[in-house]
Amino acid sequence: MNQLPTLMPTSATDETYGGVTYHIGGELVPVLSVDVSRQSVFFEHHILLWKNSNVKIGLRPMKGALKRMMAGMQIFVTEASGNGVIAFSRDGAGHIVPIHLGRGEELHVREHQFLAATANIEYTFERVRGISNMLFGQTGFFIDKFRSESNEGVLWLHGYGNVFEKELAAGETIDIEPGGWLYKTPGVKMETVVDRLTSGFFGAGMNFIVNRFTGPGRVGIQSMYVNTETADN
Repeated sequence: MNQLPTLMPTSATDETYGGVTYHIGGELVPVLSVDVSRQSVFFEHHILLWKNSNVKIGLRPMKGALKRMMAGMQIFVTEASGNGVIAFSRDGAGHIVPIHLGRGEELHVREHQFLAATANIEYTFERVRGISNMLFGQTGFFIDKFRSESNEGVLWLHGYGNVFEKELAAGETIDIEPGGWLYKTPGVKMETVVDRLTSGFFGAGMNFIVNRFTGPGRVGIQSMYVNTETADN
């Protein structure tokens, strides 16, 4: 039997990496708490749950702001710094996953799944064109790219349901429902596969669509998909 995807840790206590100490707790709607005394973090503005009063909030512009604005996406992220702790939570049942990025490491993440990251991580994006665009709302399909260029850093993602990770060997493939993939390492190739299913009854048929990932590298899978374009309206 092939190795199954592995459930990612669902909690963390006094975890220190990339200049911060953080905690993840809670079951249905988890909370991420980060001590920003030594390293600031940036995050999506609507996920703030609470903070110590001496933690300061500012704006951090993103690269490619004009393209993002034309696509209806955010052009700023919020940044927290100061002597204290700040806590984040997304309005949805799910799983907060910490990804430790070493120097020079990069991760590709589906849009709207980013939660927070240490300030030493570079945040860019790429638009993916093709048939998969039909599955991801009016903005098309964007992949957020996070890279730790010169120092270690932490990236926190929110997956709906639970998050599992599959390690793919070179040439190994896995097919994932389009709403199910959460992240991948750069070496993993992603393509859309469409199978035409026909019943032979008056020519009735349908398309069966999956995203095929080919290793080597890691792929994150979320067990529940929420259409954020619909949920936010």
